[in-house]
Amino acid sequence: MQPGADGAAIAADADSFRVCEGRIVELPATGRIHDRLDCGGRVVLPGFVDCHTHTMFAGDRHAEFTARLAGESYEAIAARGGGIRATVAAVRAASDAELLDVTLQRVAAFAREGVTTLEIKSGYGLDVATELRLLTLLRTVAAAAPILIEPTCLAAHALPSGRDRVEYVSDIIEQLLPRVAALHLAATIDVYIERLAFDIEDAQRIFDCARRLGLNVRAHTEQLSHSGGTLAAARAGALSCDHLEHATVADAHAMAQAGSIAVLLPGAYYCLRETQQPPVEALRQAGVAIALASDFNPGTSPIGSLLVALHLGVVLFGLTPAEALAGITREAAAALGRSHDIGTLAPGKLANFAVWDLPAPESLTYQLGGLAPTSVYVRGSRI
Repeated sequence: MQPGADGAAIAADADSFRVCEGRIVELPATGRIHDRLDCGGRVVLPGFVDCHTHTMFAGDRHAEFTARLAGESYEAIAARGGGIRATVAAVRAASDAELLDVTLQRVAAFAREGVTTLEIKSGYGLDVATELRLLTLLRTVAAAAPILIEPTCLAAHALPSGRDRVEYVSDIIEQLLPRVAALHLAATIDVYIERLAFDIEDAQRIFDCARRLGLNVRAHTEQLSHSGGTLAAARAGALSCDHLEHATVADAHAMAQAGSIAVLLPGAYYCLRETQQPPVEALRQAGVAIALASDFNPGTSPIGSLLVALHLGVVLFGLTPAEALAGITREAAAALGRSHDIGTLAPGKLANFAVWDLPAPESLTYQLGGLAPTSVYVRGSRI
């Protein structure tokens, strides 16, 4: 086996590692080896981690895509009832069986690319009952999927039609999050902080509630404008701040101090034809770890491929191949609060890995399309 890019930082021993009960164990291991996998000198990489997706949805928004190509802005589309609210209507109309079927198909497509952990957000319910429904369905997806599913509660995704913002946030705090925590439906909450979504005060109320309940915090921040959301999220101890196109040097330093991961989403940047790039150099200089994710969703990033996001992160945002590969393994695991068991190949961690017939790991960032691993393993078993 060849180690992954960034050397021992994401890969196990360059020659071999051993697995016991689904986890990597120290070499040499005691006991008899029952099975041996000869990778024939191929590249072995940790299973990829897509740490930001909206994979459970119904319908599509191709008409909005056409409208944006014609020059209409995302905000204008949302203002006339499109955007997230359009998907909410489709999700509410879909049956459980329909949502499960389409979601599992999408999960399988990610797995074929070497993704072994997939974060999936709720957020297309926008009322207590439907958000609980989606998170409960995600539990079913997790039980049926060949890979690990990490659910996130994103009830604060958009303001439901006809609802008062303060009242809806109160519903999230008083009714939804206590049940999410009690039923263990998700370990993490997310808030979309933006002028067309929720403001700093809304987010702070939700963050405070989440922390009281022992839930992790994440946030969409500074995507379309600079709102101060990154600073608020960092102060709340956010695992990650995601998007960050309009983030500042001060935001980068706040994230560094909090240990928050910067999750960059080049798919949305590409599909929205944005021109303001995330401050990658400021993040580097501040010492902020950078993750990459697909942001797969039906509106702003209809890209069901982490490999495409990997390529775009290098080409559009100027990440080095080593940064990008670490961004879909080690740093993505940290964004989920899962550094202890996924993201790298090291003793004690889950044996989630993929075998690639490539000249070098960096080939994954170079070639766009036509790439797939020869095999994928989750907990040491081939899927």
